[in-house]
Amino acid sequence: MGRAQRTAARGSRDRPNLWTRQESMPQTPPFAAMFDSSGYNRNLYQSKEDNCGGLYYHDNNLLSGSLEALIQHLVPNVDYYPDRTYIFTFLLSSRLFMHPYELMAKVCHLCMEHQRLSEPGTDKSRIRKIAPKILQLLTEWTETFPYDFRDERMMRNLKDLAQRIASGDELYRKNVQQIIQSLIRKLASLSQYEEVLAKINATSTDRLTVLKTKPQSIQRDIITVCNDPYMLAQQLTHIELERLNYIGPEEFVQAFVQKDPLDNDKVMEGNESSCGTGMGCYADRKKTRNLEAYVEWFNRLSYLVATEICMPVKKKHRARMIEYFIDVARECFNIGNFNSLMAIISGMNMSPVSRLKKTWAKVKTAKFDILEIVIPFFSLLIKDIYFLNEGCANRLPNGHVNFEKFWELAKQVSEFMTWKQVECPFERDRKILQYLLTVPVFSEDALYLASYESEGPENHIEKDRWKTLRCVSKVIAINKSTEGDVILASDS
Repeated sequence: MGRAQRTAARGSRDRPNLWTRQESMPQTPPFAAMFDSSGYNRNLYQSKEDNCGGLYYHDNNLLSGSLEALIQHLVPNVDYYPDRTYIFTFLLSSRLFMHPYELMAKVCHLCMEHQRLSEPGTDKSRIRKIAPKILQLLTEWTETFPYDFRDERMMRNLKDLAQRIASGDELYRKNVQQIIQSLIRKLASLSQYEEVLAKINATSTDRLTVLKTKPQSIQRDIITVCNDPYMLAQQLTHIELERLNYIGPEEFVQAFVQKDPLDNDKVMEGNESSCGTGMGCYADRKKTRNLEAYVEWFNRLSYLVATEICMPVKKKHRARMIEYFIDVARECFNIGNFNSLMAIISGMNMSPVSRLKKTWAKVKTAKFDILEIVIPFFSLLIKDIYFLNEGCANRLPNGHVNFEKFWELAKQVSEFMTWKQVECPFERDRKILQYLLTVPVFSEDALYLASYESEGPENHIEKDRWKTLRCVSKVIAINKSTEGDVILASDS
């Protein structure tokens, strides 16, 4: 079979054409190795259907099961350890049906009661047989889904179960300490990252007021900070990989919980008190917003590109800026940083930029080829997961969890897990990174205003919009001035 031998028959029938291992204990290969290129093979429907202890198999592939049976299937015993792909898939998808802390509580209960770990005189030889497997399951959980443990209830259950296993055995005690210390480091790193993001967001303001108060001649632009497109592409890659690294795999699943609150209520199986409405359940489960922060970075980069192009007064300077960003886009493509490439192209395709016909006429036509290349990266993954979620029910008519759907979901998210493990090979340039992350950018209205002032409106719609934007701009300037007078008066 090419799999570890298990005495429990159920352990050999979980995964649809996944990675192979030789040892009896689970390994931790790269996530790319967990799922083969074909994913779940939907064409194998030849053999007899089988129903085993609340789990439904077809051609030795686990397709569905009751939530309770799937939880039981997660918990190891003396003779059985779940396949790593099953652990990842179930921990990823189970949060659509119950809170992680509820699952952890059930797992702890099953480990202690079924293995009699809660009994005072538990046989130490029995503990030695089961302890490594339970500790390995906890390691898998804390390493792959560390953000679950921002919930104090999760941490309490983890420590309680780990202490019971570790009592009386120095080796297991050290293993437990390593698990908890590694988890604490991950959570501390996340908190530090979130603080940095908060500071960055606090310093980003609309650039329109900067333009009104700062003469054009002394304003910096991206070329004065970094005139080498290759260097800028390297620094963009730093930002991309850092933000990717902090996205938890569960965030892709949690992103869709809010979209289907009624389904959430149904799948909680009468546990309304813990979930209430789907919206409340979503808010309670969601411990991070790193996925949103990554999307916000994409939008910021697009607006930064548009701002840098629209800001120069002279046409030749705007054309030079377009050529510069085309070169940066090409370098991003060469590096393999397709997300930044798409953000740059998106910024150049924004209406305030694309309408600058006289400016574009001065751009060297040989540079246009890169604009034809549009390679979806992160956005494609999001769309695939969205359509998978929308197109397949979480539950089957018989009430079973649709595990076939979640095999496919796990396969897609596992591809992301390989991306986030990539380390950036380039040196960091603090000055360039600081500029990219904190320099104020135009709002959409400010972009249009700068665009119209660079190249006048061409039709009545553009003229009306320009007139409105100028009026709004004057009102804002007056309000700013009035606020300053009030502050000065209060100081005096």
